[in-house]
Amino acid sequence: MNRFRVPLEEGETFRAELETAHVALAACVGYVDGEIGRNVDEPGLWVLTTRWENVGSYRRALSSYDVKLRAVMVLSRAIEEPSAYEPAGPGTTLNIESTRSLG
Repeated sequence: MNRFRVPLEEGETFRAELETAHVALAACVGYVDGEIGRNVDEPGLWVLTTRWENVGSYRRALSSYDVKLRAVMVLSRAIEEPSAYEPAGPGTTLNIESTRSLG
């Protein structure tokens, strides 16, 4: 999950750039699904949510040439905060101090 603060006047341009980034990520091995959203109460707050087979697939995708070329510039505008989340439903074993980067 990557969140972005974007001035309102840049919204449509940013939306197109974010869609390009999403398409690049979606072409990577391990991508499951994703979507772009804009906050209803704060229209300058955007989100790109993607789901991956595992955190390793996500991290490898960020290293791919096409993602670096088509997505890194827009992704670098993300609010600086952790962006990888794991499912935490009932009965799920949660990651405890492990990067799980080799998944």
